[in-house]
Amino acid sequence: MTKPTIKLKLLAGSLLLAFASFAVHAAFAAPDGSLSTVPVTTIVTVLGPSFTAPPPLGKTDVIVHVNDQREDIIAWNPAQGDRAELHLAILIDDGADIGPRLGELRNFVQAQSNSTSVGVFYASNGTTLTAAPFGTDHNAVAQKVRITLGPSSASTSVYLSLLDVMKKLQPMSGRREILLISDGHDRLRGDLLSPDVDRVMNQSEKTGIVIHTLYTSVGRSRFDFRTDLAQANLIRVAGASGGQSFFQGLSTPVSYKPFLDQLDMALHNQYFLTFGAPRSNKKNGDFRNLKVTTEQRDTSITSQYRIFVPGP
Repeated sequence: MTKPTIKLKLLAGSLLLAFASFAVHAAFAAPDGSLSTVPVTTIVTVLGPSFTAPPPLGKTDVIVHVNDQREDIIAWNPAQGDRAELHLAILIDDGADIGPRLGELRNFVQAQSNSTSVGVFYASNGTTLTAAPFGTDHNAVAQKVRITLGPSSASTSVYLSLLDVMKKLQPMSGRREILLISDGHDRLRGDLLSPDVDRVMNQSEKTGIVIHTLYTSVGRSRFDFRTDLAQANLIRVAGASGGQSFFQGLSTPVSYKPFLDQLDMALHNQYFLTFGAPRSNKKNGDFRNLKVTTEQRDTSITSQYRIFVPGP
């Protein structure tokens, strides 16, 4: 190959790269040609090893990537003081075996801080029953946590009930989170590729509602492929939203307390993270992969898998 030919190929390659860079820039550019970004806020949880309190973490300790592109952090504020407001929904499958652990759930509700409003709901036969509306009188709310009605009242699709509770949370301010106690089975549409699981994940990522899951069997335990799928769906829902997933193998935990203590630690170590992201060029916006990390040792950050970026 002659030197002029090599030079021409290099020039063509450079022009192609320049055009690609221009195309990416133009896709997210404002009318005046400047790069248009929008602020995106999400809740993240920072923990030390084994759900211990983390060391102090500042804005400069955090790294944000959106679709593998590092983005600038606008704000990093702990969910404390005047930002501590939390609306926590406890959603229990009415067929779940919670009987021996009833007192532990009540104690957990009673221990919540004054800035936390708690609501208790039951998923039963395709409906959502409100046992206690959101309130800060934790003793009164705790007394509404009742024994479940048993397998005959198990939810046909606990994910439809999740979507219903998310609608109740959506207009509320501050942090909005759910603790789901269920075996994760979708008895309406099946556990494999359940569309309602995907709907819950999309809605949580779009609204920023965090979902925590606690595996508890419903009726007679059957350790088979479906049980694995159901538990995997609970893990997927929690992970996508930036929440925690708690389970003790494929059996109902002997005690909820260790897991409720871990959840309490998570709720007390959350931050509001705001960063800039290129505005979507799609009319209805789009989802983008999110990764939040830190180089500080013995510290982990949990965030939702994707964020929603609005369009023009």
